[in-house]
Amino acid sequence: MKRPLFCELCPLAFRLSRLKGILLRKLKDALSRQHFCKEKAPQPLAHSVAQHASLIRRKLEGVNEELQNNKAKNLALAAPCINGILIRPGETFSLWRLIGNTTARKGYLPGLVIACGKPTAGVGGGMCQLSNLLHWMVLHSALTITEHHHHERFNLFPDDRRQVPFGLGTSIVYNYLDYRVTNNTTRTYQFLLSTDGEYLRGELRADAPESQSYCVKVEKDDFIQEEDGIYRCCDIYREVTQSNGETRTEHLLSTHARVMYDIPADTPLH
Repeated sequence: MKRPLFCELCPLAFRLSRLKGILLRKLKDALSRQHFCKEKAPQPLAHSVAQHASLIRRKLEGVNEELQNNKAKNLALAAPCINGILIRPGETFSLWRLIGNTTARKGYLPGLVIACGKPTAGVGGGMCQLSNLLHWMVLHSALTITEHHHHERFNLFPDDRRQVPFGLGTSIVYNYLDYRVTNNTTRTYQFLLSTDGEYLRGELRADAPESQSYCVKVEKDDFIQEEDGIYRCCDIYREVTQSNGETRTEHLLSTHARVMYDIPADTPLH
C-alpha cells in the first residue's frame, strides 16, 4: 500500500502543510527579482488580442447547485481585482498576488473546488474558471507562461457546452499553485474581466498589434478502455503563424485522465 503523504494524515496535517506552502511562496517572492505587475488603467489599450466568454453555471452531475451560485458570486468578487491590470515589458502577472486569499472575511462563499481528484466545497471555490479563461487568452498571444499547473489526472465532468479543449484547465491553490505569465515582448498587455451573472467575460488587449497569429488544436481526442477504467487521451497543439506565412507547431500537452462520470453507451472506446 502506498504510504500516505503528511498532508493526507488528518485535517490538521493538511492545514499545516498548506500554511507551509503559503509561507514558502511568500518568502520566495520576497527574495525574487521578478517585477510583478500592479498598475491598472481605466481605459482599454488600443488593440484586442483575444476574447473569451466562459459559462459560469454548467450541468454537473452530483454537484450542489448552490455551489454554482456561490461560484458566480466569488467570480464577481475576484474579477475586479484583475480587471484593467497592465503587464508591461519585463513584468510578471501573478493571479494570486492580485486577488489575494479568497476568505470568508472578504465575502467569498463556499464554491466548487477539486481536492484529491474529487469535487468538493471550499470557501472561494471557482477561481480555476477565472485562471482557465486567462490561460486560453494567453495561449493566443506572445506572453510567456511561467507557471501553470494542469488538471491532468481526472476527467471529472462531461462536455456540457465546452468551448475550450479538455485538458487545458488550470489548477490553482492560494498561493503556492499560481498562474503566472511574463511579458518578454516590447508591447504592454492588459487583462479586462467582468461578470454578468451568466458568463465570466475576458479580453486581452495590447498597445500594439500582435506580430503572429495563434490557433490551438486538438488531435486524437479518444476514450480508451484500460484495466482500471476509462481514460480520456488527447494531444493539444498550438500553431503559431508568422506575418510572412511561416507556421510552427508547438506541442502543449498530452492528456491521460481517468473519466469519473458515466459516458454515453454509444461512445466509441479504443
